Amino acid sequence: MSARAVAAFAICLLAADALAEPARRPAPEELLSGAAFVRPETRALQDDSFANPGLIWVERGAALWQTADGDAGMSCADCHGDAEAAMKGVGATYPKVVGGRLLNLSQRINQCRVEHMAAAPYVAAEHEAESENLLSLEAYVKAQSAGMPMAVAVDGAAAPFFERGRELYFQRVGQMDLACTMCHDDRAGHALRAEPISQGHVNGFPAYILRWDGLASAQRRFRFCNEQARAEPLAIGHDDYNAIELYVAWRGATLPIESPAVRR
Repeated sequence: MSARAVAAFAICLLAADALAEPARRPAPEELLSGAAFVRPETRALQDDSFANPGLIWVERGAALWQTADGDAGMSCADCHGDAEAAMKGVGATYPKVVGGRLLNLSQRINQCRVEHMAAAPYVAAEHEAESENLLSLEAYVKAQSAGMPMAVAVDGAAAPFFERGRELYFQRVGQMDLACTMCHDDRAGHALRAEPISQGHVNGFPAYILRWDGLASAQRRFRFCNEQARAEPLAIGHDDYNAIELYVAWRGATLPIESPAVRR
């Protein structure tokens, strides 16, 4: 049997589990960051403030923060000042509702570029999975909240988006007929393709993904999960991915921001 066939069979075994439980947030003592499921050498790489490869993007983001752009000739620093002070805690609150729409952090950065800098939004070049500049700024902003607990709002204007994310988290998709909960709740800690399944938290994103040799957003990871379930992946920034990201961020509330984490 080929490696692909073995992997497909293992995923099919997950689909045999029933979706018996309603949506819930694990108790604080049950919460484990993705770092708890990686190999020791991967965790050591993440914790090394010199060797962590994701810090290259953070440094690029620091430079972009100070760089004037657009017709307004403005930089992020011109409005916000010192990022360490102005952005402390900000990354822990996204996705959030802005002007009636649920935005993730990268979309909020692009919104600021368009509305306040009169600059074009960052978009991925043809050869890139995601915009390098946008990931860099997102990682830099997120890094200002390092160690702070995730704290997204899910009430008020955010409530309908949260309910959509809850629905999607428990919805079976793809030829494998899988839902997020079947891996990240029912099978967390079990091995799939020789790697432990995590609880699926996003406190480490943007994260450096070793298999991709680069930084990636949580939503690129969502696309990968869809592909593994043989479901049609959505575009990064899709409203449904934003809703899932909000729900998953809520599930991991109180976990500290670790971005840029290092993951397989």
